[in-house]
Amino acid sequence: MSEQSTGVASLHILKYPHPTLRHVSKPLRRVDAELRSMVRQMIDLMYEQDGVGLAANQVDLPYRLFVMNLQADSGEREEHVLINPVIVRRKGSAEDREGCLSLPGIYAPVIRSETVEVNAFDLSGQELTYQLEGLAARTAQHEIDHLDGVLFIDRLSPASKLAVKEALEELELEFQGGRRRGVIPDDTLISARLAELEAART
Repeated sequence: MSEQSTGVASLHILKYPHPTLRHVSKPLRRVDAELRSMVRQMIDLMYEQDGVGLAANQVDLPYRLFVMNLQADSGEREEHVLINPVIVRRKGSAEDREGCLSLPGIYAPVIRSETVEVNAFDLSGQELTYQLEGLAARTAQHEIDHLDGVLFIDRLSPASKLAVKEALEELELEFQGGRRRGVIPDDTLISARLAELEAART
């Protein structure tokens, strides 16, 4: 499938409050050359921004997949592509500081499961089970939340929400400015594009 067929060219990371960040991703049913190219771009973007994980809807794609490399370094080839990930087991609880490439400059403590078991498929269609703990478990939970349209700010305590309120308002103003300049499409166009992409592979 060519890039022209779905209008997908170079990807970029969306910032809050872009509507696609609230889109519930659809399970992938088909992997093709174009999707592999998208995944490579996602990994490159993750490295450019010093991230350890990136979900598809953060780059305006409605697919249930995310990429992860806890080293945040292309020289350390611990890259993982998780397609249709499902958390099948959780254990324990831990609080730690989180940030997000879609909410630049915002950090706050989030409580998550300490260990998780995740089932997913890789790009070759092989089903894999990941036993994750620590940062890996936190990253997977953060990215799977993205695929469900959930942001880490949704999990903050009232006090933490108040602490980031001003920063969120600044991102909202930046988004509104992008809309006024025509840089960011209206919701109807965004929804139509996501539906077209879903029809191609879900």
